[in-house]
Amino acid sequence: MNRVALVTGGSRGIGAATVLRLAQMGYDLAFTYRVEAEKALALAKKVEELGRRALPIQLDLAELAEIKGVVDRVAHDLGEPVILVNNAGYVQRIAPENLSLEDWERMIRVSLTAPFLFIQAAVPYMKKAGFGRIVNVSSLRALTGSAHGVHYSAAKAGLLGLTKSFALALAPFGITVNAVCPGFVNTDINKEQLEKHGVEILKQIPLGRVAEPTEVAALIGFLCSEEAGYITGATFSINGGLRMD
Repeated sequence: MNRVALVTGGSRGIGAATVLRLAQMGYDLAFTYRVEAEKALALAKKVEELGRRALPIQLDLAELAEIKGVVDRVAHDLGEPVILVNNAGYVQRIAPENLSLEDWERMIRVSLTAPFLFIQAAVPYMKKAGFGRIVNVSSLRALTGSAHGVHYSAAKAGLLGLTKSFALALAPFGITVNAVCPGFVNTDINKEQLEKHGVEILKQIPLGRVAEPTEVAALIGFLCSEEAGYITGATFSINGGLRMD
């Protein structure tokens, strides 16, 4: 089996922690990044220090036509990817009445359509290998909604439906598809919120703290492992008890 994984949005936060986790598990890593080339190159060096190959790829996920070519490049340069982690995304806080159609459509492209296209492009390689693990990084807001990010919440909720649908379609091929819904994590994407409202946020979390990216990456790593072969179509909350389902 090829030991190649592809992580979108891999240069920082949960994505970077996942890249390192999978490298520690013995995978060569391809990962996308949008603008932070220095961070991407530094992460690639860390992967190589772990004895694995690294392939950072600059990509704006809103450019949907480029996605299949990226997956094919990974297959050509590293080997056929058998692990796919759809992690890339962004947060935009805006009142619903001020949300433009352009804002809505970009969020859907990046957070829902792009993961669909990555899965579609990667599945043939997984079928050929007879093994595949797909993990979609959704959000707590997919479960609770968001008054200041209706497009984000809607896209992330759609990702849960995408997860279940692909889990059904790919189960006969031994390919599992699962979703992870992080709550507040100590990443750049949450920095502003935590600085402004950290005290109030922590009061709502039973464990009394936010997660570290490595904790979310550990869950993703398990779902990508061979030991997780009987788990598919599942949604895993990792939020410190903020929401208990």
